[in-house]
Amino acid sequence: MNEILSFKPLFAVLASLAAGLLVSLSGRRPLLRESFTLAGAAAKFAIIISMLPAVLSGVSLATPALEILPGLELKLKADALGMVFAVMASFLWILTSIYSAGYVRKVGEERQTRFFAFFAFTLSAAAGLAFSANLLTAFLFYELITLATFPLVAHKQTKEAIEGGRIYLSYLLGTSVTFMLAAILITYDAAGTLDFMPGGVFGALGPGHKALLGTVFFLFIAGTAKAAVMPLHSWLPAAMVAPTPVSALLHAVAVVKAGVFLVLKVVLHVFGAGTLAALGFGEPLAWAASFTIIAASVMALRQDNLKLRLAYSTVSQLSYIVLGAALLVPSAVKGAVAHMAAHGFAKITLFLAAGAIYALEHRTKVSELSGIGRRMPLTMAAFSVCALSMTGAPPLAGFIGKWHIGLGAVEAGRPFFLAVLGASALLNAAYFVPIIREAFWGQAPAEGHEKAAHARPESGTLAMLMVVPLTMTAAVTIALFFFPGTLLDLAGMAAGGSAP
Repeated sequence: MNEILSFKPLFAVLASLAAGLLVSLSGRRPLLRESFTLAGAAAKFAIIISMLPAVLSGVSLATPALEILPGLELKLKADALGMVFAVMASFLWILTSIYSAGYVRKVGEERQTRFFAFFAFTLSAAAGLAFSANLLTAFLFYELITLATFPLVAHKQTKEAIEGGRIYLSYLLGTSVTFMLAAILITYDAAGTLDFMPGGVFGALGPGHKALLGTVFFLFIAGTAKAAVMPLHSWLPAAMVAPTPVSALLHAVAVVKAGVFLVLKVVLHVFGAGTLAALGFGEPLAWAASFTIIAASVMALRQDNLKLRLAYSTVSQLSYIVLGAALLVPSAVKGAVAHMAAHGFAKITLFLAAGAIYALEHRTKVSELSGIGRRMPLTMAAFSVCALSMTGAPPLAGFIGKWHIGLGAVEAGRPFFLAVLGASALLNAAYFVPIIREAFWGQAPAEGHEKAAHARPESGTLAMLMVVPLTMTAAVTIALFFFPGTLLDLAGMAAGGSAP
């Protein structure tokens, strides 16, 4: 892939950083604060989209390197894989910002300025990770995502929120500093570079260094706890104490996507699929991902709290992406990249719907949702669309990625993993379809019948600020099935190694 000099990746990082700083200075003027948020989100998305034609034509856009120490540089570069992450995250920030403006007012969240500021800082770090040209830059922004989201997880400052934040920080910061940093140091010593390269940087070492490479690979996977592969997943349910827009940020936009994105970068651009296949390292990762897919789905079935059910669903769905990467064949990797985007749009819809149900109806449990679809038809229609996308049902975006991962399992001669996908689809249906059925056809609770006959929870400005964004993300989930061309082009470039 050809490389040209451009400051656009840096501008994409700075747009949300500037927005966060301006938000911090406008705390006493909520409308100005939210105007800065939306302006920063729109500017960031416009900058990122402007890079798309060049990347699709086979050109990567790189900033000049900033040398920290001899041989150690900070550098940004927009490539195919990074563009999938960046486009998704920046577009969803626009819609989530609109949603958040309605949500925080409706539920009366305190410290709203801090909320919007750190939301922007998180998106700045996410763009930095998406456009990282080497492991040092990726590690820096990976850690900044953790630090920027910690105040959001602990936002309510209750005892439960502080404990959830402590678990969050100890898992994510502890694993990356302990394992990933060690992996980066060993990589630099063994390969002499930290740059991401098509086909990886370890190809020259060969099978004689299997023990060393196996150690480094284990350290990288253990260091990416944001990917939530079991047993490094407990931080994610614990973080559900955060406000719902933060949960959406964690599950769909930045945090978990940072984890699976880095797994993909390690597989494709640090080791290379060919090297991992020759050494046999993909197989244990595929088994770990398969266990997580099934076990997390079973745990989701047991959750009555709606956000916790969605949290365990996320743990399961992330491992589809890890499984696709671990199969080490182009079709599966292409599916993994496509599923990263499909899951982002569907899962953010589910969390935004859960937040709307809480804000407008004060319901948080699955067992409380009987009849809610007749009171909140737009919200539950969007929820239903994206829940079905999680199962992999056509004509929805979730089908696209899972289809290619399934093809990859066949291509790799691993039919067992195809069976895992089928079993998981049934489990997904088992914990989502009853919600849909009860929401639209279940008997509403006796208490509130009179209210149900007259009130319209989805009416009013604050309600529509929440409902419109989540219906738009649901619409994208449908549109990606019928118009997947650009997404699959980028995913194919990433899987084929033409995007460095």
